[in-house]
Amino acid sequence: MLSNVREQWFSNVRADILSGLVVGLALIPEAIAFSIIAGVDPKVGLYASFCIAVIISFVGGRPAMISAATGAMALVMTTLVKEHGLQYLFAATVLTGVIQILAGYFKLAKLMRFVSKSVVIGFVNALAILIFMAQLPELVNVTWHVYLLVAIGLGIIYLFPYIPKIGKFFPSPLICIVVVTLLAIFLGFDVRTVGDMGSLPDTLPIFL
Repeated sequence: MLSNVREQWFSNVRADILSGLVVGLALIPEAIAFSIIAGVDPKVGLYASFCIAVIISFVGGRPAMISAATGAMALVMTTLVKEHGLQYLFAATVLTGVIQILAGYFKLAKLMRFVSKSVVIGFVNALAILIFMAQLPELVNVTWHVYLLVAIGLGIIYLFPYIPKIGKFFPSPLICIVVVTLLAIFLGFDVRTVGDMGSLPDTLPIFL
């Protein structure tokens, strides 16, 4: 048993630390973005992602399983938060977890074999379109600096992977966030920031 624990936790420490840093840095803007889409304070998404990441790191996960905030849930929760507030969001989150536990217990994942690939592709594409549409208000009545930064960001995301050696080592969205943020700060561009949409937490989550 101890050998299994040692193999799982200490067999590849360097890669685990690097992946944790990359995922952690990439998860921060993602959690904030999904919070904005859902219409809640950014700290809600940050706290949720933090708690999920800590729990999953101990109990384990599965390949391709998203252990953080997701765009699909953020879009579904938008109307709920707008009409009923955060109290119902918490209840819906707990109920979602209960349903997922029951689905896992009864092995309902087998039913996914009957879902065609075209349905999955259509769902993902529709989700991407809805997320894009939710961001359009952020591109209205803004300065030209915003459009310039968007163009630079898209260029980095799509071209950075082609850079030899380092292109595949660092995720291009993370590089995009760092570069665009530094440009906006040092060039003094007049753009909206996450701080304009809500306060960011500087403490650990408080549940009681």
